[in-house]
Amino acid sequence: MRLRSIGTTTLALVAVLLFGPAGRAEHGHVLLNPDDIKWGDAPPMLPPGAKAAVLKGDPTGKEIFAVAAKLPANYKVPAHSHPTDEHVVVVSGTLYMGLGDKLDPDAAKPVKPGGFMVAPAKVNHFAFTKEETVIVVFAMGPFEFNYVNPDDDPRKKK
Repeated sequence: MRLRSIGTTTLALVAVLLFGPAGRAEHGHVLLNPDDIKWGDAPPMLPPGAKAAVLKGDPTGKEIFAVAAKLPANYKVPAHSHPTDEHVVVVSGTLYMGLGDKLDPDAAKPVKPGGFMVAPAKVNHFAFTKEETVIVVFAMGPFEFNYVNPDDDPRKKK
């Protein structure tokens, strides 16, 4: 129960205190609860199976944005980098993150609910889950995935 409370508090803090309103509104008091999030399929830059919801901003624009992502159990994001720093807060579950040019489970470290990590721009990293995991990602757009191995890019798979 305490971990769920930490996760809910973390989501609220990230979405409300750091970024302000959900959606496109830019000013005013906002209260966002997990049940208010409208999940949809994650963009094709991520492997299939993940769900996502834009909490604030436009990830394709030149602005700060916040996105919630729901990653299923045993989900893998191969080694990749981004053109801007990626900030991640784990809301529930555990996200295993590591640095390097390939997904190496032995090099990963767990990030638990309430945990925070930053992947600096142009630094190769990877992630995976063992259980359903919800994260909040915030960064400066435009946000892009640059896979180390082009064959890992789900946009190129049929």
